[in-house]
Amino acid sequence: MMQNSFDFALALPEIVLLILASGVLLFDAFNKEEARQNTFVLAIGSLVVVSMVSLWQWSAGVTGTTFNGLYVVDSLSHFLKIVSYVAVAVTLIYGRAYAENRGMMQNGGELYSLTLLALLGQMLMISAGNMLTVYLGVELMSFALYALVALRREHRPAIEAAMKYFVLGALASGVLLYGLSMIYGATGHLDLREIATVVSEGRAERLALVFGVVFVVSGLAFKLTAAPFHMWTPDVYEGAPTTVTLIIAAAPKIAAFAITLRLLVEALHGIAIDWQSMLMIMAVASLVIGNLTAIMQTNFKRMLAFSTISHMGFVFLGLMSGVNADGGVSSLAYGSSLFYVIVYVLTTLSTFGLILLLSRQGFECENISDLKGLNRRHPLLALVLLLSMFSLAGIPPLAGFYAKLSVLQALVGAGHVVVAVIAVVMSLIGAFYYIRVVKVAYFEEPDADQEIHPLNLGWVTSGVLSLNGLLIFVFGILPSGLLALCIRVVQESLRF
Repeated sequence: MMQNSFDFALALPEIVLLILASGVLLFDAFNKEEARQNTFVLAIGSLVVVSMVSLWQWSAGVTGTTFNGLYVVDSLSHFLKIVSYVAVAVTLIYGRAYAENRGMMQNGGELYSLTLLALLGQMLMISAGNMLTVYLGVELMSFALYALVALRREHRPAIEAAMKYFVLGALASGVLLYGLSMIYGATGHLDLREIATVVSEGRAERLALVFGVVFVVSGLAFKLTAAPFHMWTPDVYEGAPTTVTLIIAAAPKIAAFAITLRLLVEALHGIAIDWQSMLMIMAVASLVIGNLTAIMQTNFKRMLAFSTISHMGFVFLGLMSGVNADGGVSSLAYGSSLFYVIVYVLTTLSTFGLILLLSRQGFECENISDLKGLNRRHPLLALVLLLSMFSLAGIPPLAGFYAKLSVLQALVGAGHVVVAVIAVVMSLIGAFYYIRVVKVAYFEEPDADQEIHPLNLGWVTSGVLSLNGLLIFVFGILPSGLLALCIRVVQESLRF
């Protein structure tokens, strides 16, 4: 374990990404292309470079803390950063044509530089070893996302969504910051491992600590779009440009999950009995509200937004199962929750990617009815849609089924049988609206006034989409490798 109070080498991925993101921004200022093709290539190249840096650090076993404990490097941070790089790269590949057709590149390629800066904030969140780093990462990511939502300045729904996201996001950040300040007041420390020591030894001010945890969990629930802090989600998902919707829906969930592990599991594990009950209430509320509301939606993006809320309920079920009734710690529960988040991000990339690819100049593929006859028009897209919907519904043998199964096993193992039954019932109800989408795509004919347009996907986009769908199938057939990796990085990185 490398222990150095000021070692820049440990933060090499962030330093490299900051330099490259600044380079992309500077290059784009002199780039006169309307399509910003070169800026796109440079952004993808930047993601490849930082991926190689993180892979090299992980393979070399580089771990430790730096900047006096503000920044942590471990197996969990390496793994989640690499997943985030891939998610952002796939998002940009899917969304480039959509952004170009909507005129989002006319005034510059800020889409790419802001996305890279949002990723930088996510990386800080993933490697946060201190409450200051947690908040700095959250704000860096959030400010970039607020700007991205408002990128189509002439599009009224996007501006409205940006205002809602900014106001509610600022409120949630304030709630999170207030909770962090109360935890600091109760323990006298900002460092997460120092907080864990004080809490485990019973030296913290109990009342202030519990109140702080309430505010922190509320702030985290907003970032993870869990009920009852979910109201921004459908409006922002629907109003934002679909490229930006995917940027919000995929990689940020990984970072938000990372700080949830760092704050609750690592720093506040000693009072798990307090935050477990909160997670249980929010998990059940998310499952009920998400699934029952999604059934009534006709807008595909809003349906997926409420679907996200229900899936975050499953993530919370895994987190609340980490400590058994007898006080024993289950790495399987935390690993299953991490596995669920990764599978969710993988499936989200394919679903919103399909919306992006089916949209064209002057037409937004936003309603479920827009998918009528998709199998006849584009069999590849229809197949990926089927795999994505069935995976989200938890139908075997796809990845979503095993993700739900692993969380339910952890839940039952922790003694929460009644909650597991509720989760199964809600999943059965939720399967209805996923299967309805598949029915529309495969068994309904296009309306008489619905034009059939040829869709010319490039070989890169087709290849990425095919690989995306294939992974959903492969991780369902052979899930043990990824699940074992998730459990291993949790065991190696988190101190209970």
